[in-house]
Amino acid sequence: MTLAQSARRKSPAEGPRRALGALALVVVLATTAAHAAGDLAVGTTSGLPVPRFVSLKPDRVTVRGGPTRDHEIAFVFTRSGLPVEITAESDNWRRIRDWEGAEGWVYHSLLSGRRTALVATKLQDELVPLYSKADAESGLVARLQPGVLATVKHCGGSWCHIFGSGFDGWIAQERLWGVYANEKID
Repeated sequence: MTLAQSARRKSPAEGPRRALGALALVVVLATTAAHAAGDLAVGTTSGLPVPRFVSLKPDRVTVRGGPTRDHEIAFVFTRSGLPVEITAESDNWRRIRDWEGAEGWVYHSLLSGRRTALVATKLQDELVPLYSKADAESGLVARLQPGVLATVKHCGGSWCHIFGSGFDGWIAQERLWGVYANEKID
């Protein structure tokens, strides 16, 4: 289990969430296509694009089943900086989705616009190369495990400059969860 995976405490509703994983993948693919085409909706409260990636601000973030404090607690994140995707807005609440497809509502002040991402792999034990430049022919800086958390400095549409504890370099944009395909970040 990676550090990112252990950052979300499981709840009794874990089984149904896994069943929604395939549906979440379809939604993410559709969202990626919308980002690439520039067809984005805007949040009714914030005026910012929906969906969009943000990160968790504090070390403990309670995720609820609906957009009020009266709704049940679905699960709790226990690590700041994790990327989440805002999928809807309701007043001061944001519906978010995590890297595993789990969804729920959090209060807006618990989210940050700071861009972070998790290293994503196709195979569980695969290591992802980090390069000195945005070029697979440049020098290899490191090989990152799946679930490694990084801060995003810049993305040009196919490569992202990231850094974290003990690493700084360029990674293929498709190897990150927390940025959209072809998204540009300055």
